[in-house]
Amino acid sequence: MKPSSEQDFATGSSGTSQPLAKRARPAAVLIDTAPIEGKLQEIQPLEFEQVRRTEDEPLFNSLMEEHHYLGYEQPVGEHLKYLVWAQGRPIACVAWSSAPRHLGSRDRYIGWSGEARGRNIRFIAYNTRFLILPWVRVKHLASHILGRMAMRISDDWCRMYGHPIYFLETFVDPDRFRGTCYRAANWVLLGKTTGRGKQSNSYVPNRSIKEVLGYPVTKHFRELLGE
Repeated sequence: MKPSSEQDFATGSSGTSQPLAKRARPAAVLIDTAPIEGKLQEIQPLEFEQVRRTEDEPLFNSLMEEHHYLGYEQPVGEHLKYLVWAQGRPIACVAWSSAPRHLGSRDRYIGWSGEARGRNIRFIAYNTRFLILPWVRVKHLASHILGRMAMRISDDWCRMYGHPIYFLETFVDPDRFRGTCYRAANWVLLGKTTGRGKQSNSYVPNRSIKEVLGYPVTKHFRELLGE
């Protein structure tokens, strides 16, 4: 089922190969798929659960595998996984990981040097997956979740990895999605990827070109990332 404009949420893959890609795929989990529809205030309060290294992590993995168009991919490096709950049922999954080291449009937007990027890339979190479960149809839900995530992710990252997050980024495949919910949550378009992976030997794109969107977690992000 193609998402509506507000639920234009699915992020694209960076295209990098993962050394753990051959591990067993997550097993399916049976859950209630009765429709959840209505206004955002009617399903409040929402509960955000960081499930990395918890007993609910397999549920997150299974829902991503079953319902996200890219399937589940085991992250490497620092990463967090969130389930969003309403009325005792999971309604969304959000995944974050370490940011790609080289991303021209982002680097120009921040304005940091190569040396500063090497030191401070760990302060950027990359939204690798965003999934509203297909039986959930609630207007403004996706942008609301993004706003709530921006308010808490730095503290959660500190608890898990001992350092804050100053900036968020994601890729959106414009051939599939318009990134409506990101723009509604005040994310900004930083530019586009080149479409060339690490193995490319020419300037000719060898993969789809994606939009790069970003969101400052703090207004002083340029100073903090450029130190």
